[in-house]
Amino acid sequence: MTPKTKDRKKQSLTGRRAVHALVVTGLLGASAYLTVELRDKQPEAAPPVRSVGGSGPTAGAKAAPGERRFERLANPARTVVRAGDGAVLATFTDGARTAVLTGPSRTFTEPKYTSAKVTTDSWVRLLPQQWKEGSEKAAWFTEWFGKSLGSKDPDIFAFSMEYLEGAPQKKDAQGLVYAGDAQFGPLNPGGSEAGDMRLEQSDFYDYLGIPYTFRDGTVERPEPQRLRAMDCSGFVRTVFGYRARYPLMGKDVKGDGLPRTANGMARLSPGVPVLELNGKRPEATDRLQPGDLVFFDIDRRTGDRLDHVGIYLGLDTDGKPRFISSREEANGPTFGDKGGTARLDGNGFYATGLRSAKRL
Repeated sequence: MTPKTKDRKKQSLTGRRAVHALVVTGLLGASAYLTVELRDKQPEAAPPVRSVGGSGPTAGAKAAPGERRFERLANPARTVVRAGDGAVLATFTDGARTAVLTGPSRTFTEPKYTSAKVTTDSWVRLLPQQWKEGSEKAAWFTEWFGKSLGSKDPDIFAFSMEYLEGAPQKKDAQGLVYAGDAQFGPLNPGGSEAGDMRLEQSDFYDYLGIPYTFRDGTVERPEPQRLRAMDCSGFVRTVFGYRARYPLMGKDVKGDGLPRTANGMARLSPGVPVLELNGKRPEATDRLQPGDLVFFDIDRRTGDRLDHVGIYLGLDTDGKPRFISSREEANGPTFGDKGGTARLDGNGFYATGLRSAKRL
């Protein structure tokens, strides 16, 4: 977010239907499309979770076939659930609500902006509350895990892809459009293709076109010219907040919800720092897991403020770490490469601007 805008973005999201096994869902648009493949077979055994820079598993005896065991790993402190054959079923991080569960493989594509595909068996969901050591013994977890493991209900990734260019609109029972092709923001009268072509400050309620009352009583009203638009932080707030129901703050303040801007999210939001913010590019990204928020400093005018945020998708089919975000050059959410390769490795525009990551 830049200082001149209320800081890069405006806010939030509603659910999506489950996708039946063996169905290939194509989102076809005039200029781009998304393909989601769900394979109704047992997913291949996931590789063991690595303890990067920390100790190995601390669990006890190996589980019998059909049983599950819970292991503790460090850096960050987390619990890994394994099947009897050792395959990873889920990962839960202490202090975070973001959970990664292993499920049917899906493939996401966006051929207008990249030849890379993202094929993943990771399903990113929000726990009802922050994880802590021993939570597997809680009644709330038993109920939640029973419903979530193997579920094909829309997750964070599914929500994210519903705003790519060409994605069809979805409406709720009242006729409100809550998903579909999103823009970044309205044209900037003073901008150009060289920069600032589109205005920031478009949040989830601008996309929806309805007023929104935050928990502190603050009411924000949409601007008509921002209908169906969301900037980078607005996109994250739409996906995690409006759709997945993570609490939202009305502005950049510390609390139990997601602040308004990229800078606020990185510095003030709840969650677990995965890549520490120290003003420099992280030396490695090994600790990232799908669903983590990644933060960038790519605008020289903002000083030390972090001015861009995206959602980490994992490795693409080229073996490169890829993320999705709403950006001006593509005029909306994309995991493609227009305006900069959407990868975290190498010496590209976004890779060199990476500064930190957080697990909500």
